[in-house]
Amino acid sequence: MGPELQIILVFVVFLGLLAAGMAVPFAIALPAVLYLYFQGGLVAFKALGLVSWGSMDSFTLTAVPLFILMAEILQASGLNQRVYQGLSRLVARIPGGLLQTNIAGCAVFAAISGSSVATAASIGSAALPQLIGRQYDRRLSAGSLAAGGTLGILIPPSLAMIIYGTFTETSVAKLFMAGVVPGLLLTAMFMAYIAVQAIYRPGVAPVEQGVRTAADALRALVEMAPFFLIIGATLGGLYLGFVTPTEAAAAGCLLAIVVSAVWGRMTPRIFFDALRRSVGVIGNILFITYSAFLFSYAISYAGVGEAVTAFVISLDLSRLEFFLALFILYTVLGCLVESLGMIVITVPLLYPILHSYGIDPIWFGVILVVFIELGQISPPIGINLFVIQSIWDGKLSDVVMGSIPFHLIMFVLLGLLFLWPELAMWLPMHMSG
Repeated sequence: MGPELQIILVFVVFLGLLAAGMAVPFAIALPAVLYLYFQGGLVAFKALGLVSWGSMDSFTLTAVPLFILMAEILQASGLNQRVYQGLSRLVARIPGGLLQTNIAGCAVFAAISGSSVATAASIGSAALPQLIGRQYDRRLSAGSLAAGGTLGILIPPSLAMIIYGTFTETSVAKLFMAGVVPGLLLTAMFMAYIAVQAIYRPGVAPVEQGVRTAADALRALVEMAPFFLIIGATLGGLYLGFVTPTEAAAAGCLLAIVVSAVWGRMTPRIFFDALRRSVGVIGNILFITYSAFLFSYAISYAGVGEAVTAFVISLDLSRLEFFLALFILYTVLGCLVESLGMIVITVPLLYPILHSYGIDPIWFGVILVVFIELGQISPPIGINLFVIQSIWDGKLSDVVMGSIPFHLIMFVLLGLLFLWPELAMWLPMHMSG
């Protein structure tokens, strides 16, 4: 069997295992081991011990469990309800009412959680009962929550950016800062779309009162103060160069415990429940990361990266044509492959090509995360769709139809990032340290 047929077979096995319902880490690891055996027999397995150690012996990866624990603590203590209530009073007067709160709440919680699923589930559980009770349009409600949840992997901290930075040895702190402006811009675009819908289709959202006086606004800001404190301490320290991402995550965990004890309902039992859930999530993510390194090693051992680089260069594609090829690739993959899987199977192949096109790896990291965002709300496996559907009594088709306009808005953001890379690169270029 030739090398071309071998790599095709590996990808077919990978997609087949996913379609059969196998857990993502095993679906990645088994084809990787199979490909290694095709290439070098049992001799190729000799380096697996070193690869296994090297994949997990990473200071950068220690930020992952800390950010997950921070989000779990805040969610378990009920502070997600607090942030939603505070924001609902601040933005409810904007056309769209509580739908605007969905997007704003997801943006704020995204700046703490680093996880798309955690953001969608946390804000969704607080929002959906109120949205249904007040007769908001069901499709737009579900779509705004599913799409708003994707902000969890664009607005820092982002678990996807940590994994990407680990693979490419790119500064995670600069990747975080590169996601700030695009994340805020996407938030504004989502809110603008909802406002237009509310103005031209008044039936989608009732008119909310919101804050009426300066005192009401001040009380709403006080509700948000714990979150602003954590966001300022983590992202501010990163921007000023005072801390690494891991140190920022550790400080965020400590602040989350203090804030939850003072403003939330933190008890020893709730804290240990948060620890238990964190261990499950962390184990899954790190197992996927480990499997990803096995896949990367198999690709490297076979020389596939060099072959793909040479093939793409031989096509003599322009920068725009290369970007459009990526657009098609990730749009298709987003409908078939889980988010971390997209990083695993594409970054080892594409990263060497970036230099030949003069593409900055930090800018590409943001582009990749936006594509992953699209995958989070793309049927049939968009995980945010199922998260929202699982916490309300509606149909999955309503969630899918409600999220389609937000798909189109993400495509607009991709175009803006291509035309003006400075949207992503301005903050990293002005970082201290």
